[in-house]
Amino acid sequence: MKQLSTRFSIAVHTLSLIAVSPNGCTGDFIAGSVNTNPVVIRRIIGMLKKAGLVNVRPGVGGASLRKAPEDITLLDVYRAVHVTEENQLFRMHEDPNELCPVGRNIESVLQSELTEAQSAMEQRLARTTLSQLTAKFV
Repeated sequence: MKQLSTRFSIAVHTLSLIAVSPNGCTGDFIAGSVNTNPVVIRRIIGMLKKAGLVNVRPGVGGASLRKAPEDITLLDVYRAVHVTEENQLFRMHEDPNELCPVGRNIESVLQSELTEAQSAMEQRLARTTLSQLTAKFV
């Protein structure tokens, strides 16, 4: 089974680390906590910066939150790192057999269910803030 991108969990980890230890959150420091290559972290931080969630200090390096942790939702993070294209959490298989009654109708029948499932997930992510998440770390 193909999993969703790990960008989301890495981005949440990154933002959580910045929220709980705002001083000295360089890419290398974050990469050490995530246990990944600093290049991965730089890419994620670039996406978070573009979405207006972090500031990056040039030169010395380091990142800081641009918004208060209580104003950043998991949905903000999910959207910032482009986990999926708009309304594309679930992909349909390509070219079902149009001569088969199931193949001819599966996409239109299943798509509304999948759209509702994605909407429910996004509504749930919107209810959790970074501060609620980091409060559970202690």
